[in-house]
Amino acid sequence: MDSDGQGSAGGGTEVVGSVQAQLPSGLYRVKLDGGAVVTAHVADRIDRNFVRVLVGDRVRLELSPVDRGRGRIVEKIA
Repeated sequence: MDSDGQGSAGGGTEVVGSVQAQLPSGLYRVKLDGGAVVTAHVADRIDRNFVRVLVGDRVRLELSPVDRGRGRIVEKIA
């Protein structure tokens, strides 16, 4: 656990985008505000609380430091 109490180790860049498509195996295609499109999965913290992510939702995601085409959805923005 991090010093801030979160389960993630950090190191990734947080960006905002909108969900474009729901893919098989719990993946989502997210278009970032900068125009890039990434593939993302839902973080365990969101999944445990039964937050539904639908096409068109605005989300905050953390990009992988290794592969910038992958990410993890960490928050649904209302």
